[in-house]
Amino acid sequence: MSQNIFSTPFTAESNTIDFAKKMDQADPLKKFRDEFHFPQTAKGENQLYFAGHSLGLMPKRAHAFVNQELNSWAKYGVEGHFLGSHPWVHYHEFITESFARLVGAKKSEVIAMNTLTVNLHLMLVSFYRPTQKRFKILIENNTFPSDKYAVDSQARFHGFDPKQAIVELKPGVDGLTVSEESILETIKQHGDELAVIMLGDCNYLSGQKFDMKKIVEAGHKVGAVVGFNLAHGAGNLHLTLHDDNVDFAMWCSYKYLNSGPGGLAGAYVNEKHLNKKDIPRFEGWWGHNKESRFKMGPDFEPLPTAEAWQLSNPPIFQLASLRASMELFDEAGIKNLREKGDHLTGYFEWLLKENLADTIEVVTPKSRGSMLCLKFKTSPKAWFDKMIHAGCIVDFREPYIIRATPVPLYNNYEDVFKLVMLLKEFSKG
Repeated sequence: MSQNIFSTPFTAESNTIDFAKKMDQADPLKKFRDEFHFPQTAKGENQLYFAGHSLGLMPKRAHAFVNQELNSWAKYGVEGHFLGSHPWVHYHEFITESFARLVGAKKSEVIAMNTLTVNLHLMLVSFYRPTQKRFKILIENNTFPSDKYAVDSQARFHGFDPKQAIVELKPGVDGLTVSEESILETIKQHGDELAVIMLGDCNYLSGQKFDMKKIVEAGHKVGAVVGFNLAHGAGNLHLTLHDDNVDFAMWCSYKYLNSGPGGLAGAYVNEKHLNKKDIPRFEGWWGHNKESRFKMGPDFEPLPTAEAWQLSNPPIFQLASLRASMELFDEAGIKNLREKGDHLTGYFEWLLKENLADTIEVVTPKSRGSMLCLKFKTSPKAWFDKMIHAGCIVDFREPYIIRATPVPLYNNYEDVFKLVMLLKEFSKG
């Protein structure tokens, strides 16, 4: 960047709207805010939108990208698979390079396909191969429920009792975050009984980011396979999956990746596992050799890339919407976004401590992405209701957490300042 404003320290002046506006004016990424549709208030103003960890805003260019494929359908019918500027038979490949850059992988290691929990199950089919001695799966203590349901059902499918097979991390005194020492000790403790480590790289409830490289090294040392759910990491954190030697990963795209509700997910398989003829895998025709796919032969010929895990041809309109957002990520650069995100989230936390230290506790540790999990000391649901009524979009998780995320791709410093001032006004009763 020609001008690095993201190291600006916070001082008394920072607790003003003038500081926020000055930062926004100097922000080298400010143009991307205009690439998104913001929900509007009754007065026709942008709502304060801090729920990108749940559903990202709609890129304006998604209209054109989806309409382009609708027009191809109208113009070509079935021949749209092979005609037009973006033939459907290759459409998932238009995402591949962007995904590889996003998660720090080789092009051969990533694929856009399915939805998140489907991809989780497909990865566990390949990488959870329990024996009577090595059968345990290590997960987070407060993992997203779908992950827990998935690993429980995988254990039962292989004939194990989830109460014995599924091991959860042990949180500290706050009941949410987990120390690095505790994670490594838990891996060591279960040692040669541990088949798979399957953690989120950024916990959905606490916002804590885990050290993936150290976890992979510790897991491999005891003979476990190590994978990550990147639902809160892809598009949020600067990831280096290949260099960290992660075995497998999967992510959704409707949160930080702004692909729309129920958007298509992604998956990563380390190249050391690719093109293995003996790897167990559920198979479908879109994972078949492209050169012979349409010969409709009876025997499966897996592609030598992560594409081999594909089952069916993908939904084109969802891919088009995702491509619209991934273009923006390519233009902005995930390193640049994380640099702004660190400073913007730091500003959010600083303002909260300056103005509401007696009312709100920031649960999320310094090792994090852009999301802050806030613990309100009184009536959190009442606070949440007031925020929504005032046109400030966050979300509430029982029993006391409100999650708020200043997404660096479209949120700015003025958004953050206005949010904290709104909360300060509410605190006065």
